[in-house]
Amino acid sequence: MRIAVTGSIATDHLMTFPGRFADQLVADQLHTVSLSFLVDNLDVRRGGVGANICFGMGQLGARPILVGAAGYDFDEYRAWLDRHGVDTGSVRISEVLHTARFVCTTDADHNQIGSFYTGAMSEARLIELKAVADRVGGLDLVLIGADDPEAMLRHTEECRTRGIPFAADFSQQIARMDGDEIRTLLDGATYLFSNEYEKGLIETKTGWSAEEILGRVGHRVTTLGARGVRIERAGEPAFEVGCPDEEAKVDPTGVGDAFRAGFLSGLAWGVGMERAAQVGCMLATLVIETLGTQEYTLRRAHFMERFTKAYGDDAATEVRAHLA
Repeated sequence: MRIAVTGSIATDHLMTFPGRFADQLVADQLHTVSLSFLVDNLDVRRGGVGANICFGMGQLGARPILVGAAGYDFDEYRAWLDRHGVDTGSVRISEVLHTARFVCTTDADHNQIGSFYTGAMSEARLIELKAVADRVGGLDLVLIGADDPEAMLRHTEECRTRGIPFAADFSQQIARMDGDEIRTLLDGATYLFSNEYEKGLIETKTGWSAEEILGRVGHRVTTLGARGVRIERAGEPAFEVGCPDEEAKVDPTGVGDAFRAGFLSGLAWGVGMERAAQVGCMLATLVIETLGTQEYTLRRAHFMERFTKAYGDDAATEVRAHLA
């Protein structure tokens, strides 16, 4: 099963200021702020939802196709993804713009001041999925993740026009989208991904009830944080899959991307949605135990030991064949 993942490709530059921002602000001078913070460290991480999801799928051996736009500074990041099982042949490289970048400083109270540079991500709207499909011999599913909004709309419409099944996954972009855009992006999706808060926001902005939305998509996949995930399909009972026990809670960043990576990999293997959700929850647990979104290592024996403990021997037998 050939799965393409469209979405952002970015690098995060994360810095830590040992003091408090509040101590540096003068109440009657906020209209003319001019500050510079001497930070203790700089942590540069690979990120972007499209790249994060593909990295996880690559770790599981699913060979995903990354579709997005990056800058002329992408060579090192591309090499990293290639080494970890990602097909980067459909990434558009801008000739004039840097890869999207998030620059953030966090103070001792965990307050943050950050900036997001869109950069080359704005060129994702120029990518045609037909060219991707022609290159790889066809597409069985396209996940349309958070990206340049115009790109998300174009990819969705092209999937409908060409009859390619697609999964709608707005994540960070839902805050800036209006009801018409959200209705356009989800109508006819084979899968609709969101967390619980986004689920309510989708219903509020579209004006559609939960039942109406479920009638317009094949499956609704709602992540529930530490409680796992709920999967719904019109006319059938909903079911939930819980998460394995955590060994530590280090960093929640990228956990949702990891779940999607595991779930999509399970679909690619053909193991069924319950098993796919279990794989997603297991991978998400590994990520929450790691600092960073692509810094974890999937050791198959360790993965299967914990998967078996969480979901039983029958589930493990079915999944082990694909991980091997």
